[in-house]
Amino acid sequence: MILSSAQRFCAMAVVLGAILLAPALVRAETLTVFAAASLKTALDRVAADYQAETGQSVTLSYAGSPILSRQIQLGAPADVFVSANSKWMDVLETGGQIDATTRVDLLGNSLVLVGSEDAGQMAEIGSEFNLIGRLKGGYLAMAMVDAVPAGLYGKAALQHLGLWECVSDKVAQADNVRAALALVATGAAPLGIVYATDALAEERVQIVAHIPETAHPPIVYPAAVTQRGGTEAREFLTYLQGDTVQRIFAEQGFTLPGE
Repeated sequence: MILSSAQRFCAMAVVLGAILLAPALVRAETLTVFAAASLKTALDRVAADYQAETGQSVTLSYAGSPILSRQIQLGAPADVFVSANSKWMDVLETGGQIDATTRVDLLGNSLVLVGSEDAGQMAEIGSEFNLIGRLKGGYLAMAMVDAVPAGLYGKAALQHLGLWECVSDKVAQADNVRAALALVATGAAPLGIVYATDALAEERVQIVAHIPETAHPPIVYPAAVTQRGGTEAREFLTYLQGDTVQRIFAEQGFTLPGE
C-alpha cells in the first residue's frame, strides 16, 4: 500500500508526538522519598515546589529514621532516603541499599526543651537546671531514646549534663520526634525535648530552654539515592542542595553544611 503525502505526514506526526511525550510519561511515575519526621514542614513545601516546577510527582513518607531504614532494608520502594542521623544511613550503605556515591550531609539541627505557651523561658540548660522540678509530676516527652535520632541525641545531652538519672523514669517515649512534640502541644506532657525546627513548626509550644550543642554529638541529616532510585531521584537530591531550597530549610530553623 502506498501512502499519500498527507498520510505520511500524519504518521510522522504520531511518531514525533510519541517521542516527545515519552519523557513526560517517564516523569509522571511517582518519586518516593522516605524522610525523617522532623523534616515534614520544610520538605512538604519543597516537594510541592519541585512538583510545580518539573511536573514530577513526589510521594513523601515520614517516620522515625530507624523505621524507615528498616523498611528500605526489607525492600520498601523508596527512591531517596533522608535520615536524621548518620547511623541509619550507615546501616543501609553497609548493606548496599543506597548508592554511596550520592550520599551527602544535607542539613543540621539543634535540640530544645519545649513547653506549653505559658511555660517560663531560660537561655540554656545547664547541670543546675531543675528539670524534674519543672515537670511538676508530669512526664518529659522524647522520641524513643535508644533508637530514634532525636531521642538518642536528647538522652546523650541529659547524660552529659548529669540530668538523665533524675528523669529517666519520667520519660514518655514516642515513635518519632513529631509524636513527642504532639504530646506537649496537646498538654499530655508538660515538657519535651525536640529539634528546634519542630518547635518552630508548632505554634502551641514555645522554647523553654536551648540544649547546648556541646552536650551531644553533632546533629546531621544525611541524604542519598537508594539502589532503586534512578535519574529522577538524583535530580531531586540535587534540587535539595540548591540555594533556593537551602534557604527554605534555613527559614525552618535547620542549619546548613559548613555553618
